[in-house]
Amino acid sequence: MNRLRRLKKAPYGIIAVLFIGAFVAILNETLLNIALPSIMKDFGVNATAVQWLTTGYMLINGILIPASAFFIQRFTNRTLFIAAMSLFTLGTALAAFSPSFGVLIAGRMIQASGSAVMMPLLMNIMLVAFPPEKRGTAMGFFGLVMFVAPAIGPTLSGWIVEHYSWRTLFDMMIPIAAVTLLFAIFKLKNLTPQREIKLNILSIILSSLGFGGLLYGFSTASDRGWADPFVYGTIIIGGISLIALILQQLRMKEPLLEFRIFKYPMFALSSVISIVIAMALFSGMILIPIYVQTIRGFSPLDAGLLMLPGAIVMGIMSPITGKLFDKYGPRTMSILGLCILVGTTYFFSKLGLHTSYMQLVMLFTIRNFGMSMVMMPIMTNGLNQLPQKDYPHGTAMNNTLQQVSGAIGSALLITVMNNRTQSKATELGKEAMANMDATVQESAHSMAEMKQQIANEAMLHGINFSFLISTMIAGVALILAFFIKRVPTSPGSAPSPDKSVDPVEFAATKPNESPVN
Repeated sequence: MNRLRRLKKAPYGIIAVLFIGAFVAILNETLLNIALPSIMKDFGVNATAVQWLTTGYMLINGILIPASAFFIQRFTNRTLFIAAMSLFTLGTALAAFSPSFGVLIAGRMIQASGSAVMMPLLMNIMLVAFPPEKRGTAMGFFGLVMFVAPAIGPTLSGWIVEHYSWRTLFDMMIPIAAVTLLFAIFKLKNLTPQREIKLNILSIILSSLGFGGLLYGFSTASDRGWADPFVYGTIIIGGISLIALILQQLRMKEPLLEFRIFKYPMFALSSVISIVIAMALFSGMILIPIYVQTIRGFSPLDAGLLMLPGAIVMGIMSPITGKLFDKYGPRTMSILGLCILVGTTYFFSKLGLHTSYMQLVMLFTIRNFGMSMVMMPIMTNGLNQLPQKDYPHGTAMNNTLQQVSGAIGSALLITVMNNRTQSKATELGKEAMANMDATVQESAHSMAEMKQQIANEAMLHGINFSFLISTMIAGVALILAFFIKRVPTSPGSAPSPDKSVDPVEFAATKPNESPVN
């Protein structure tokens, strides 16, 4: 009975270990972006090649995250976390000491194969460990990992690259990952049960082609252009494979990814809103660094520091937002947060060539404040409507959709920016030539200055127009938020969990696997 009473409390030991592992894994995803120019110089590779350090990482995540539902059900959380953390640590060490660019790519891929499972695993543990009426607070702390780690990545990376070698980005991760792994090996116990399910190879192939094709196609569209056969070819292959995957999964008794969970209306609505928000959020993550570094000429460190206060605010607000969710529900908070997000994104569409640094910091910080009130409440409310047996599928689906929608959003906004920049540059060039005094021969220096000014004004126009499009996308999410209803958390009204995966009953039958507290 003592063991059962202890299990009724949240397994904070397990959650703490998973938090640290997930934090370093997600931090690592954005940590390398600012270091790419230094890596290009050291290995003598071009921009297209070096981009594979981030594109490849995202692709591996996009391929493995859909399969995480199978892994979470088939293996215990201890086995799965140790395997994932081992791969991440091995990949980090390989990248840190890589003698060639190929080895560095291999290290990043191994890293990604470990990190892909960590976020769905952590989210699933949170759902199992906390009752619905307390999940808001728990998932608020989960927001620390989900949002703060990517946000502080550019700042930390900018400072390190400015003062040390890019290899330091991997060197500092090795001891943290190794200690977390050792702690997991000796202290981590099992909370989730195993289910004897078989892996369908065709499902894995279709999932890899579907999500991998879409991610790669949209991710490379901004560099290669939409007319490139490789871009639209991979998108078409991805789309056809995804349709085939959905049809196959709907016919299976034990699917790799359960698409039938979309019959739950609040989960379906939360997924749509999350997709729309993820597309809009990439405007800030992509367009602001371009504006700050390319047009304004700030250093990578300054660009990273600009985002740091917003990351701190989000970190402070995530647990508070979780408690407010438990008390007031998701609708009011989501509407308020989305109003802030829409408003600040609109103000970003009014940037000028001399907008002050502090104004940018304030806008970005307020934007993150609004963001902290939206994502986790909406996601938690949707997951609360699922039966417990479908938690792994819900977490896998959410993470996968965010990856794909983020890639689509970034490709869309970069394409809009490039097209608008080119048309505006042509327009400004014609105006400059028409206004030029025909009797005065412009010096080469003056012509160079004029071209640079036209380029900056054209890019600024493109960035502002992309932010305007992003405002409209966020506005769609705001409209959808009015249809959110709070999922009941009383035992009689919530979906009845599957008894086969109840953690208390499972531990009662296997007392030697009670979780650490």
